[in-house]
Amino acid sequence: MAEISAKLVQELRQKTGAGMMDCKKALQENEGDIAKAMDWLRQKGILKAGRIETKAATDGLVGSYIHTGGRVGVLVEVNCQTDFVARTEGFKSLVQNIAMQIAAYPNVEYVKVSDIPAEIVEKEKAIEMGREDLGNKPANVKEKIVQGRIEKRLKEMTLLDQAYIKDQNISVEELIKQNVAQLGENIQVRRFVRFVLGEGLEKQESNFAEEVAAQIGSKE
Repeated sequence: MAEISAKLVQELRQKTGAGMMDCKKALQENEGDIAKAMDWLRQKGILKAGRIETKAATDGLVGSYIHTGGRVGVLVEVNCQTDFVARTEGFKSLVQNIAMQIAAYPNVEYVKVSDIPAEIVEKEKAIEMGREDLGNKPANVKEKIVQGRIEKRLKEMTLLDQAYIKDQNISVEELIKQNVAQLGENIQVRRFVRFVLGEGLEKQESNFAEEVAAQIGSKE
């Protein structure tokens, strides 16, 4: 059985929050390999994703994705707990997939529902309350219908509630949780921005007939 240093045990404990003896046992069983030791702890039920998700995620990566043709681009910041995990291929792949997801869903503006400003929620509610199909409904029924519609609409605006583009059976939130379990650290999408070529610019629209007339006039 491999000799395990106290420093290595402490490092695993900081990453997982598991007990000292559990960390030492996990490292001994896996010849000092931290990644394998974290998997071992999960297999034994000692380390669970829910416990990891309470830990501060202050490291991570800013990833990017440029869609074919260079007309749509995305920057996204995804946080984890340590630089060690941030440098793994698994984490880099997750960040890239999230950036691609954002590019594919132009209606997504927020990470999660709780990020949506109250004024936006109220605006959506006012729109739904004014729908003609609700005109003759009793107030209590109308309120329930509107609430259901609002919840659906808000989820359409948030990244975590979208179906994952590479596996429609899971949401982006579930994808992240899977990676939390695999990588052994809390992972959070902090923010993102989408760039669409020409967005917000006034495009000049010319009248073809007027252009021709102007050209003819200049030659006379």
